[in-house]
Amino acid sequence: MMPAGVIKRFIVIVISLFAVSAAFAQKQERPLVQFTGITSNADSIKAVVPYVSITDMATHKAVNISNYKGYFSFVVHEQDTLSFTAVGFAPQEIVIPTGVSSKSYIAQVKMKPQVINLPAFRVFPWATTDEFRKDFLTMKIADDDLENARKNLNRSSLAAANSSLPRDANEIQSSLARDMHTNILNSHSLIPNPLLNPIAWGSLIKQIADGDKSRTGSN
Repeated sequence: MMPAGVIKRFIVIVISLFAVSAAFAQKQERPLVQFTGITSNADSIKAVVPYVSITDMATHKAVNISNYKGYFSFVVHEQDTLSFTAVGFAPQEIVIPTGVSSKSYIAQVKMKPQVINLPAFRVFPWATTDEFRKDFLTMKIADDDLENARKNLNRSSLAAANSSLPRDANEIQSSLARDMHTNILNSHSLIPNPLLNPIAWGSLIKQIADGDKSRTGSN
């Protein structure tokens, strides 16, 4: 004779198998429905949302995708829960109703746009702390604004800029204005020639003589 504990376990197992079989049979006996629709943007009905993933939550394996126009059509069971997911949109769920007379269910699924703010992620160029310590100790500190101004205003920088940089519009306009003014002043007279100026020659001769005297005194 079998022990009472073994008999109870056997009865529990048999009842569980019958319950699972009944649930499976009930699930399989649900009527099939042709589910058709379009996935659109909730903010604008005319704007469709293409390539939306549609998952049947009853099986978790049956996955369909709407086409580039947002259209989809496939077979489901009544009372199935369908999950619609797409990048940039909040998930939507639709439950197929029961008692569909025409065996066809049409729906327009409105996907609501969703903005997801991801946390900031900073990438450092150092793989280890030793590399960071080495770069930190050998790092060259940049000059401040005062030091940059001093470097930009020294004679070598100004001379290099004067020899390499072209004249700007204001400088060209000023030069043309001076030339025009000089031409207007000398339009009814001879243009002065420095080589024919006796005062300039006298000043040049005096500078030469003074230069000779200074060199003689130094000797």
